[in-house]
Amino acid sequence: MQPGIEIYPESVFDVDLQTGFMPPRVPLARLPATWRPWESLLESAIQQKLRPGDIIGLSPQDEARSARWRHQIDTTPVLLTDPLKESPVLLRRAHLVLTFLLHFYVQTLPPTAPVLIPRPISIPLLKISKHLDISPVVTFSDTVLYNWDLKTALAPSDFPPSLDNLRSQTLFSGLPDEEVFYLSSARIELRGVEALEIMRMTMDEVFVGDDLAVGRTTKGLKRLAIVIRDLRQLLLDVRKGCDPETYYNEVRPWFRGEDSDPLKRKWVFEGISEEGLEEPKELSGASAGQSSLVHALDCFLGVDSVRATPDGKPSFMSRMQVYMPKNHRLFLDHLAKTSRPLRRFVQESNNEELLKAFNEAVLALKEFRDAHMIIVTLYIIGPSKRANTLEREKKREEREKQELKGTGGTDLVKFLKGVRTQTAETVLEPPPN
Repeated sequence: MQPGIEIYPESVFDVDLQTGFMPPRVPLARLPATWRPWESLLESAIQQKLRPGDIIGLSPQDEARSARWRHQIDTTPVLLTDPLKESPVLLRRAHLVLTFLLHFYVQTLPPTAPVLIPRPISIPLLKISKHLDISPVVTFSDTVLYNWDLKTALAPSDFPPSLDNLRSQTLFSGLPDEEVFYLSSARIELRGVEALEIMRMTMDEVFVGDDLAVGRTTKGLKRLAIVIRDLRQLLLDVRKGCDPETYYNEVRPWFRGEDSDPLKRKWVFEGISEEGLEEPKELSGASAGQSSLVHALDCFLGVDSVRATPDGKPSFMSRMQVYMPKNHRLFLDHLAKTSRPLRRFVQESNNEELLKAFNEAVLALKEFRDAHMIIVTLYIIGPSKRANTLEREKKREEREKQELKGTGGTDLVKFLKGVRTQTAETVLEPPPN
């Protein structure tokens, strides 16, 4: 007989014992010379401090600089991608570089210009994304999971790195606020490694199911509540170095996907038909909702946030799994298919201490979502309301007719309140005396 879940067959799930969903070593910082043109174009965009095309105060010089950079993209050769397929590390770096180029290209366009993505980006990006089985757009994995480095080098034996020894490799704006925003999520991922280990041990105990297993599961859930509350504090710590107005106006515009475009422009990938490639069905921007760690906590504790919406469409959380690395999706699917779900085990055990420990972990996750609401209010809702009085809204009149959406394309407030309620409803009532 096999245990209820085996979380760490690394070759299958890419979930590391020391770094969790983040890679076990520092991600590749630069592609080999064959793909130097991509890296050079990315360096150029960053060094020139290109700005979004619909930002307030954009000067004619800014517009001209962006147009010259886009012309460089247009005239770059279409580079081969087949040699990259031999290495997951190369593929991940290529996806990061090309999606950053994609967003630099799209977001520097004049706000009413059609979005036609030129072949030098579209063809290699679509091929690489197909091989990785991930969306051809900037994702959480590009900005966080595969976008970190060490402030101070470590020997492999000294891994995992401490939470304060991280820095980001690639930024759109070059602003420290953007780096703080990414690193807040990176630290949550690393601190969450202990949560993944607790899940593994707990699911093994649930499979055994005897009195000793009940006691060990109770202890594990008490530890899990502590870890989740640490994650909550790390989330709130973003306020220490990321200014809300700077984030909203200078950082967030770079993440927008097609479904968050103020004028609902369609992103057209040039050369799709000629190359026999498939047109992307949905292009949402990078979002914390693409964190496999948060999905894993939901799944483990039985929070039903991956259900269909009333109109039959997939929920936001379900949609966001498309933007995760393939192996992490496999992990979540495996976790969801356990034959003995934790919540049912707690219900059937009729053990008061186990029930209390389970509810404490669920309430800690609810508090994490309370903190998320605080951050969203501070960084998105508040600045959005203040922007109503600025010239920005003259350029984005259509945007005011839409509901406030996150970079993932969701009706943000409605979704967050809904998933918070679902989390609270996961609490189990004690059996009647």
